[in-house]
Amino acid sequence: MRLPEPVRPFAQYRPVRWCGDVLYISGQVAAVDGEFPLRGRVGAELSIEEGRQAARQCALNLLAQIDRELGGFDRVEALVKVTVFVATAPDFLSHHVVADGASETFVQVLGPAGEHARSAVGVARLPMDSPVEVEAAVLVGPRKG
Repeated sequence: MRLPEPVRPFAQYRPVRWCGDVLYISGQVAAVDGEFPLRGRVGAELSIEEGRQAARQCALNLLAQIDRELGGFDRVEALVKVTVFVATAPDFLSHHVVADGASETFVQVLGPAGEHARSAVGVARLPMDSPVEVEAAVLVGPRKG
């Protein structure tokens, strides 16, 4: 699977931050080459499947940040915790289904190390009208070789 270029921060924050052997990845939005092919709220302007697509893009962007920081995934011991924020219509109740778009991507790319604890949170809006934003904490092992 080809990863996108890591998304540059849109404001004053670091895309990654180390704390011991845990790498924290800042929230990654559903940008593709600096553009947002999907904008809006799931259950209003967007369908559940479009929300899942946005979640997959967020996961790919998050994986790109890990890849840039570590030079690959061989040191990833576990994707410990993932938080998926979903911009939704007020009566939307399937946040978990949208979040699965990200979770499935992590497992597809990282295998068992991609299995994780997760929260799926509904919000009114996200930066740049992205439908989804995903952040994560990654347990990193020692350098090999």
